[in-house]
Amino acid sequence: MSTLQPWIHELRNAVGLGLQALYKEPPLTAVEWADKHFYMSAESSYNEGAWTTEPFQVAILNAMGNDLIAVVNFVKSARIGYTKLLMANIGYKIQHKRRNVMMWSPTDPDAEDISKSHVMGMIRDVDVIRELAPWLDKKHSDNTLNQKVFSNRRNLWIRGGKASRNYREKSADEVIYDELSNFDSNVEGEGDPVTLGDKRLDGATYPKSIRGSTPKRAGTCQVTKAADESPYRLRFHIACPHCRQEQTLKWGGKDCDFGLKWDKNELGEAVKAWYVCEHCQCIFYHYEMVEASKTGRWICEVTGAWTRDGMDWFGADDAAMATPRSVSFFCWAIYSTWSTWLKLVDEWLRVKGDREKLITFINTVRGEVWEDDQGEKVEWEALYGRREVYPQVPERALVLVGGIDTQDDRYEARVWAFGQGEECWLVDRWILQGDPASEELRRKVGLKLHQQYTRADGLLMKVERWCWDSGGHYTDEVYAESRKHGVTWVVPIKGANQYGKPIANFPRQRAKGSKVYLTEVGTDNAKELIYSRLRIQTQPGIPVPGCVHLPANDEICDETELRQLTAERKLLKIEKGQRVYRWDAGGRRNEALDCFVYALAALRISQQRFGLDLDALAAEPPSETTTTDERPRRRSSYWEKRT
Repeated sequence: MSTLQPWIHELRNAVGLGLQALYKEPPLTAVEWADKHFYMSAESSYNEGAWTTEPFQVAILNAMGNDLIAVVNFVKSARIGYTKLLMANIGYKIQHKRRNVMMWSPTDPDAEDISKSHVMGMIRDVDVIRELAPWLDKKHSDNTLNQKVFSNRRNLWIRGGKASRNYREKSADEVIYDELSNFDSNVEGEGDPVTLGDKRLDGATYPKSIRGSTPKRAGTCQVTKAADESPYRLRFHIACPHCRQEQTLKWGGKDCDFGLKWDKNELGEAVKAWYVCEHCQCIFYHYEMVEASKTGRWICEVTGAWTRDGMDWFGADDAAMATPRSVSFFCWAIYSTWSTWLKLVDEWLRVKGDREKLITFINTVRGEVWEDDQGEKVEWEALYGRREVYPQVPERALVLVGGIDTQDDRYEARVWAFGQGEECWLVDRWILQGDPASEELRRKVGLKLHQQYTRADGLLMKVERWCWDSGGHYTDEVYAESRKHGVTWVVPIKGANQYGKPIANFPRQRAKGSKVYLTEVGTDNAKELIYSRLRIQTQPGIPVPGCVHLPANDEICDETELRQLTAERKLLKIEKGQRVYRWDAGGRRNEALDCFVYALAALRISQQRFGLDLDALAAEPPSETTTTDERPRRRSSYWEKRT
């Protein structure tokens, strides 16, 4: 009897394998399957054990498993379980959906490592997969590093992405590109890897293409290019535990009013980390984020469509909608439930200005592309180092213009002097705190509006024109001040909604209701011009057209002023399905830049509608008048007409 037992055992196994073809497990989503069957193997996990899908991972894994979604792009950081999600999805497809899967890694060694460290562990430790692998731990033609053939006759191919031959011949139901941004952009002259690989899906009933990676450099990053092709760009939103307003979590730092914040000890080590809500400015901690993520939503930044689980989809109006064919997920390490925020801050503090470390941090922790300096970004430190000592109003200044920014608790203004060739100097900064609707605060503003300045040669100058931000909650107050002080002298402005608008579009007539010249300002064009001019180098004592001069006076131009002046950068955004670049402060304070924009708008209004010609003014011979102290002062005919 004992001699028959091995034969009986083998017969039982053979019969069991044969009957598997007749058994079909009740339908499960990818998340349901993974939570029931998947296991994190010791050699490829920090914590060995049964898998539980984290809230922020649910929609991603279900999207991978959803037959109605043909393309899943995943732009991600490290530490969010991407490789485990792939392995769970592969197991789901092989065992539950019975699909042929083909997976590429950037190189052959990468593919071998995936096969050894992740695939073999999954086959060994996931019971329902191990039952399909009678060749496990044996030398067998169905068990090679680059191909696994299971007893249900489904295949898993694992290939490197460098050789074009690795994209041929196979017929797959699903293709996966692991760390796509590390692939060659042109595989041996035959084209990009995604186009080559997706050809393997021709004929599949439910074709699926999954592309995931940490991003690399802007402009050449393949995963962000793939993600940009999708009309649905999804980011994870959680509700603040205090105000319940939803938001995506952002980096923050000391220059931003919200986002991730931290404290350091005297050694420069992070000792505490928390998050500041962008809506109510309340703080919450990592454990509260983990709890809030249980009701989080993935919301499309283009259309407003959303999903919680990747299976049921809703429009911006919350009405049920058809499942999209192509989706892109964007996620970074701040959402990780097993990596604390303090660890993220620790890594940031170790960067210490090292450019290569910074690139790695941006790519692998924040999950963002690295943008090489293409001229849009100006560093505040460079401007701080080139500040100059000059009279408050230099002798080359021909006209003063000002911009006023309206905030909920203050008015801020900057006065700029312009000379020939639009060379300019920052002359004054004032910030008046209080209720912007109050009569007292507006009285103080009125006094500042009429302030006069003495040029280096003794000429008294007033501000030629003000542009005042009328957006937000205090539009009526700004309109009232314009009527009070002169509708062409104090001009209410609003930002243009469309890119490419002129810097100032002064209307021909006053608005019927408000009786003011509400002027549309092309802020994007203004910022393009300002940032280009901030890069012009000063020449001591020599006029430089377009150059921006900044005073070595902390009352007017300190570190804060320059941080605000350089707060914005150009970022790629999707608007109405189109890729466009927009200036964005990323939550950093930018009042100094806004005031400069408004002052530039005031200059343009003066030039285009009121005849200001800086070059003509500079060419006028000086006329001398005698003051009570018998000092000669130069006074141009333009100023004699305007004052």
